[in-house]
Amino acid sequence: MIYSLPMSLAVGGADHAIRSDYRVILDLIEVLNDPDFSDADKAEATIQTIFPDWEKLTDYSEALEKCFWFIDLGQPHGKKSARLVDWEKDFPYIVAPVNRVLGYECRSVEYLHWWTFMGAYMEIGGDCAFSQIVSLRSKLAKGKKLEKYEREWLRQNRDLVTLPTKYTAEDEEMLKKWT
Repeated sequence: MIYSLPMSLAVGGADHAIRSDYRVILDLIEVLNDPDFSDADKAEATIQTIFPDWEKLTDYSEALEKCFWFIDLGQPHGKKSARLVDWEKDFPYIVAPVNRVLGYECRSVEYLHWWTFMGAYMEIGGDCAFSQIVSLRSKLAKGKKLEKYEREWLRQNRDLVTLPTKYTAEDEEMLKKWT
């Protein structure tokens, strides 16, 4: 068990400070989900974002592995499942329930550790807009039948439930030519 919040990661036998604020990780997740970046670009961005002293690292492969260990809250990678959250799109709906769990406005604090933010995020439940959005996305992804009230809510809020499709710049150009 890990009882403390990591503020550094061991790479190549040496501890290296990390940027652990939740905003840093959410910004990085945007880059990782951007189809215009290659896997190599994403790996480089991850290391340079997480480690302020990235030039001192001796093993980039190990550093990248440690970065994802940190982002995944110290847990091993799970199996891929349907995408239910788009952090950029959903953030306005995530903040209120996270604030309710934390008991304060997370955007107003200077620093909030990623693991603390995610702990609050994982406690989101009950009757809030974000729970409704994710529940509908999950049912739609699994092909489950929606209840009458869910169909009505979806009809009125389709833009909240529909996840944006991210295209590469080349794909965007092709789509513009076709439409």
